Amino acid sequence: MDIKGFLQYLDTLKVQPGTSISLKKDFETDYDHKMLSKEEGAELLTWGINSLAEMQDKLYAHNQYNVLIVLQAMDAAGKDSAIKHVMSGLNPQGVNVTSFKTPSSTELDHDYLWRHYLALPARGNIGIFNRSHYENVLVTRVHPEYILNENLPSVNKVEDITEEFWEKRYKQINRFEKTLAETGTVILKFFLHVSKKEQKKRFIERLDDPTKNWKFSLGDIEERKYWKEYMKAYEDALSATSTKYAPWYVLPADDKWFTRLCLAGIIHQEFKKLNIDYPSISPEQKAKLEEAKKRLMAEED
Repeated sequence: MDIKGFLQYLDTLKVQPGTSISLKKDFETDYDHKMLSKEEGAELLTWGINSLAEMQDKLYAHNQYNVLIVLQAMDAAGKDSAIKHVMSGLNPQGVNVTSFKTPSSTELDHDYLWRHYLALPARGNIGIFNRSHYENVLVTRVHPEYILNENLPSVNKVEDITEEFWEKRYKQINRFEKTLAETGTVILKFFLHVSKKEQKKRFIERLDDPTKNWKFSLGDIEERKYWKEYMKAYEDALSATSTKYAPWYVLPADDKWFTRLCLAGIIHQEFKKLNIDYPSISPEQKAKLEEAKKRLMAEED
């Protein structure tokens, strides 16, 4: 098991701030199995899950930071299963998963970041956005007519949605995330990079498996027509919004087990950078604890 090589590999998955990426040229969707076997990966993931549970406990006790994990992907890339497996060892009381759907009329009557502010994790907690505020520069980039639902004063028709509009929106998102980072939120953003071929395979599996039929929508097939447009939208968004305080990671997603391992590994590495531990207590507080223990020991059963 090449642990050192694996950790070095994780560094290559980060979108370096200030760079313009090509998903096809710069990042792979599959994994060549040279560093780790699937069995070794399962063993390492188990260790990682246990380690994350310990780190979550310290995060809650420390109560100074909170963690926001953003997951974005094309349909069937494995976001739900990644959350289920990687976060399985965490205390549910300290984790909140929010899946953002099409905005409601109430949400559309506010700015596009409003509903995401409401779902942010409290200090000491972990928040997971299954899809996120990035839908506002991804789905809407491919379908700009959706922007008209926001009833913006400067946008009356699709032709009003120019490149300058998207550049402003990227800057708005960066300011939003910078404010969060400066006030204690650790932001980790992941794009699960699945191939069009693998997505087709998983769609067929959903159609063939009665227990997964509910996951399938004809709209999923319609969106496949816009694959190139979505890839371009992701490339632009990731290039414009991967920052030092809120980096993007592109995870190969054709092998689900390896995707989960990469996700757990990166979260673990970023947790370690916080260098937090359980709060220490003063001599006075320690003396009170000793006194409490004496009183408990003196009680008759």
